Amino acid sequence: METHTDGHVHAEASAPRPLWAIALFGLAPFPAAALIYVYGPGDLSGPALTVLLTWSAIVLGFLGGIRWGLESARATPRWTRLAASVISPTVAWTLIFARGSVETSWLLFGFMAAFILQWLYDHAAPDVPARYPRLMTSLTLGACVSLALALEQALRM
Repeated sequence: METHTDGHVHAEASAPRPLWAIALFGLAPFPAAALIYVYGPGDLSGPALTVLLTWSAIVLGFLGGIRWGLESARATPRWTRLAASVISPTVAWTLIFARGSVETSWLLFGFMAAFILQWLYDHAAPDVPARYPRLMTSLTLGACVSLALALEQALRM
């Protein structure tokens, strides 16, 4: 049975184990790429950075898709929420497009900011499953810590 309190749908307070497993599997490229970028052999630094930046863009697009899906499933979707769901993928695409024209440190900072803003938006969103904020907090933290590690390295270069 679903109940609505505080703007969250309380059907199940914690995410099932398969959902956590898949989410953590999807998170794995962040720390793997960041660690290789920072501590790996020099010839893998560039490809690891590419993985980190492109995976960041893919995940931000995915998060926007989640928001689109949740909103479009409503009987009467709110156009403002639908429009807002394309912001993070657009920002991600812009950051990827800017690579080569903008310093790496700014790109990494931009992705961190985009993940944090998406997290803030998701936490303020009404009508989401109760497990969603906890799941998104864990995944956002993993992505941002990885991006911060890479940012620290990029600032040293």
